[in-house]
Amino acid sequence: MMDIIAIVVLGFFTLGYFVLAGADIGVGMALPFLGRSAYERRLVIATIAPFFLANEVWLVAAAGLLVGAFPSLEGKLLSGMFPAVVTLLLGWILRDLGLWLRGRTNARAWWGICDGAVTGGSWLLALSWGWVAASVLTSDGLATGPGTIFVVLAVAALFGLHGLAYAALRSTGEVRRRAGVLSKPSGELRTYLLTAAGMVTLGVVLGLRLPLLTSAADPQTLAFLLPGTALILPFLLLAQLVVWLLFRGRVTGPSYL
Repeated sequence: MMDIIAIVVLGFFTLGYFVLAGADIGVGMALPFLGRSAYERRLVIATIAPFFLANEVWLVAAAGLLVGAFPSLEGKLLSGMFPAVVTLLLGWILRDLGLWLRGRTNARAWWGICDGAVTGGSWLLALSWGWVAASVLTSDGLATGPGTIFVVLAVAALFGLHGLAYAALRSTGEVRRRAGVLSKPSGELRTYLLTAAGMVTLGVVLGLRLPLLTSAADPQTLAFLLPGTALILPFLLLAQLVVWLLFRGRVTGPSYL
């Protein structure tokens, strides 16, 4: 029973990351398309600025639970997909550096460098998740076969579409019009829910391919880990809810980034 609870909690954290942070990644991928000037790119970044750190916590929580509750699987995934994991981390660092450093200097060239880091890092993140997905779906280690490129590009496209759908919900004016390439204004929420369902489906399919039941830690370890997770979870959800309530409206001006 404890192993089932651990799998459900791990799935909850992972799917939360794919839906919430997946939108941040997609917005970063579409930054040059959505923002045609330095001011518009600040508006685009403002759509994710209040949320991206909180959204990353879901991945940190999922990784922590994977290490503690599924140690043998974590070792297998890390060693088997080491290049993809390193690429993912590099993309993560590059994207966040671009976001954090963009507003440190009022120089157009510096903004261009940071915008490039945000876009390049976001693409690297999405492509890395595609490489991880291809590896989980097609092999026991790092996928390198002919189908890998197709899966990588399909997953990256899903991230990009999810980001566009999210940006349409959060932006105004020209940025909203460009982000709404997938749907009319009246269908923005429906489009977002469809792309979010795609992200959930991706996470569920990957989870079903992993040997989670046979990789769970012993009951004593799970009995120690899960109550602690149960204590942290309400605070995580409450913090996420508060942030969303505070910044739930559409973006009408630049943020602190």
